[in-house]
Amino acid sequence: MKAMDPTLAARTLTASTEIATAALAGNDPDAVLHLVVRAAAELAEADLGLLMAAAEDGSLTVEAAHGAREPDPVGLVLSPRSSAARVARGGVPIVADDVTTDPRTAPYVPAELRVYGPFAAAPFGTRETRLGALTVYRRRSAKPFTSATVEVLTAFAAQAGLLFVLAEGHNARERVGLYEERERIARDLHDVIVQRLYAAGMQLDLLSRRSRRLARADATRLADAVDQLDAAIADVRSVVRTLRNPDPKPPAADLAESVRAEVATARELLGFEPSVDLTDDIADVPPEIADHFRAALREALSNVVRHAGALRVAVHLRRDRHNLRLTVADDGCGIPRGVSQRGLKNLRERAEQVGGVCEVRSSPRSGTTVTWQVPLPRA
Repeated sequence: MKAMDPTLAARTLTASTEIATAALAGNDPDAVLHLVVRAAAELAEADLGLLMAAAEDGSLTVEAAHGAREPDPVGLVLSPRSSAARVARGGVPIVADDVTTDPRTAPYVPAELRVYGPFAAAPFGTRETRLGALTVYRRRSAKPFTSATVEVLTAFAAQAGLLFVLAEGHNARERVGLYEERERIARDLHDVIVQRLYAAGMQLDLLSRRSRRLARADATRLADAVDQLDAAIADVRSVVRTLRNPDPKPPAADLAESVRAEVATARELLGFEPSVDLTDDIADVPPEIADHFRAALREALSNVVRHAGALRVAVHLRRDRHNLRLTVADDGCGIPRGVSQRGLKNLRERAEQVGGVCEVRSSPRSGTTVTWQVPLPRA
């Protein structure tokens, strides 16, 4: 293989460094993808660069573009039988002198791309995680892409894809770490600070009841101190709720959307899509029950993320005339010994606060199933 031109090698390294810095800094993924496609177009001296993400059905969707004129190709969907889709699946790059006439590429070129001629596509991602394809185009009558250019594009796409995969894992770990840190702070506030404040308030209240000889002014000051401690406890508990539930509580009518949002968050951390079986008739669930339900779902999913090591997770929500029932089941390792039961305790306490029950079945073979059920007020 011919050695890469030193200037081109330096430009490739600079582009990869810029992408790595942006990706690992947690920048907006769309902005990172734009950096990738811009660098690819510039390195290949192309008129258009596209970064396409693969879907489960094998089709590709354009997620980022550089150099495009009207119409904007972002959002354009390419057939699973297109050459770019084959590159994404097979991991082998392709080059054509004219994308509209080459028999390998011509049948599935969208109308939006028929103004271009020379074409090259390289797989984007890693061998284990194939994310899509990185494609470049030149205008009709422009000189074709050389084999050296295709080699540069392929190497760059592999590097950028690896960086993107690593950044996704890095950012997911940071999100888990942030969640665990918030939970630790909330736990310390609730289990230590609140208990100490409560004990101090009880002692002051007991002192005020036993000390009949206290002057009226001193008794008043003691009573005020107890009231201030009660207010401080309420404030700390409010902070704990905010730490554990950082998102503003949506109205009851948005409960279904809340379920989808919680599942979407879990999907990012798990790396796969939990299945959701959601009843439609939940628009009139009372706000108090809806709030407990959201917190219970978040707690159940966070337990799966942190402890289960699951490959499948199923969320079921059912509502009948008298009850609202949530089931979260996974095929993981069960609840490991030595793991804190505080999360399960919180689930049970939330159910009991509104007259419901929470049952947990867990084993290393079958995984864990949490069933959280509460009664609904009768109309």
